[in-house]
Amino acid sequence: MNNPGQPTTFVLTATPAPSYGARPMHVHLLILNFNGRRLLAECLPSVVEAARCSRHRCDVAVIDNASRDDSVAWLGEHYPQVGIIRRPNRGLCSYNNVVPLLPGRVAVLLNNDVKLDPGCVDPLVEPLESPSRFFMTAPLCWGFDGRSYEGLRTAVDWHWGLVRATALFPGHEPGIRRAGPTASAGAVMAVDRQKFAELGGFDPVYLPGRLEDLDLAFRAYLAGYRAWYVPEAVAYHQGMATFGGVYGRAGCDALALRNTLLFQWKNLHDPRHLARQVFGLLVRLAAETVRAPWAPPQRRFALVKGLLAALRRGGKLRAGAFCAPRNSGRERAFFEEFHPRRMRSAVGQASLPAGSSQASLPAKPRQMPGPRGLFAPLAGRNACPT
Repeated sequence: MNNPGQPTTFVLTATPAPSYGARPMHVHLLILNFNGRRLLAECLPSVVEAARCSRHRCDVAVIDNASRDDSVAWLGEHYPQVGIIRRPNRGLCSYNNVVPLLPGRVAVLLNNDVKLDPGCVDPLVEPLESPSRFFMTAPLCWGFDGRSYEGLRTAVDWHWGLVRATALFPGHEPGIRRAGPTASAGAVMAVDRQKFAELGGFDPVYLPGRLEDLDLAFRAYLAGYRAWYVPEAVAYHQGMATFGGVYGRAGCDALALRNTLLFQWKNLHDPRHLARQVFGLLVRLAAETVRAPWAPPQRRFALVKGLLAALRRGGKLRAGAFCAPRNSGRERAFFEEFHPRRMRSAVGQASLPAGSSQASLPAKPRQMPGPRGLFAPLAGRNACPT
């Protein structure tokens, strides 16, 4: 068994795959887990298979956030080749003191409710293979049914005083299969390890979670870095599998509202953005007051509750490693570039970074990886794309 708190990894033997023109890299596939033994049993085989199918040296490890179930024991019994990194339960912030200590250029950060297509790793990490302004890549993400699009070609706009990041904006469909910039990622992303460390990782002000991925991408954009959507890389996400079970839908919505306000107070300084926030929130508050008598008790005055919760947490919004320097020009550029209207008009214009594979996507969503090989994770070698 691995020593608690020590990053330990296992090197999988990769089969030959088509070269994209660069030397193989050292890639870490890190799965964040809290009481998710059931999810690991369903999803981990696909991650191990994707690592094996990569031309890169891929190490797979689970960052266990002090699980109280039998996750660690189950991993030791069924996947002794997968590393275990034990950390306190700090959500995505658990990556902050793991990723900078790892060797290699790239880390792929995964929720425990994510499955990977066998050919996912190589196109996902390709834009990060050489020094560039890319700090993060995001795959094409389907739901577990293999048909429901989840993203991660993400746009950002305003909705009555609140910033909203979504890949399901009106008219998003033609862009699903087109590579290009993205405003954020989510349940699965590949990051340049050094740039992630330079940015400080995920801001703990958002704990227990929600919006910390948008905050990271926004800070990276202000620093001059880019995030890239790679539809050749395919992943599958169950969504809210761990978080929803702990907080429920209403609790998750409350956290999202609180953290949206924190994101805006922390990051947005342009006068136009401040005006949109104040005006929109006043209108939202008035509408909420009118609807209050008919709203369910847990939804009544949600904005007021969110404002109070954000004010209580707001004392932690201080200058430091997680606060980017003010840059109104870059701030406006972020909202202009990732506005849904701009994202729609960019379809057909975006191309992969120089040196990237131009392989086209399949006409239909790929079959979602199943739990095949659950207790024989290196079986089924014919699943690797050729």
